[in-house]
Amino acid sequence: MSYQDAALTAAHAEVKAELVRTDTKASLLLAFNGAMLAGAWTVATSVHLPVASVGFGAAGVAVLLGAAALLLLTVRPNLGGARPAGFPKWATLTPAELRETFGEDDRPVHIVNLSQIAVRKFVRLRWAIDLTCAAGGLLVIAAVAAWGGGA
Repeated sequence: MSYQDAALTAAHAEVKAELVRTDTKASLLLAFNGAMLAGAWTVATSVHLPVASVGFGAAGVAVLLGAAALLLLTVRPNLGGARPAGFPKWATLTPAELRETFGEDDRPVHIVNLSQIAVRKFVRLRWAIDLTCAAGGLLVIAAVAAWGGGA
């Protein structure tokens, strides 16, 4: 195995691992956001809250919903559109075409495509984390307003 072949194999495995890592983080954050939404709903429907708490709480919930939508877009499968690379492409081939395809080394194309997908996922994940932090801050303000009895 040549150095270039080993490097391509390692890069391909690394970018696929980063995609899995990003999807795992997004899934965990989505579960966390769901728990925060459930908690906010429980408090909002079981306690009479001051107007300020309702306002900040509603804003926090709206931002959390935005973060959840962004996370769903992050983990949404991307089959590559009109020119899929990798597995989706294989699903459209006949067995003979598949054997012919394996005669070509298209790992560089896969690495570039998967890297671009990973970067887009990381950007969305970062935005979702920022939104989740902002929503948490709004919900904390709502709780302080409720605890302090703000009007």
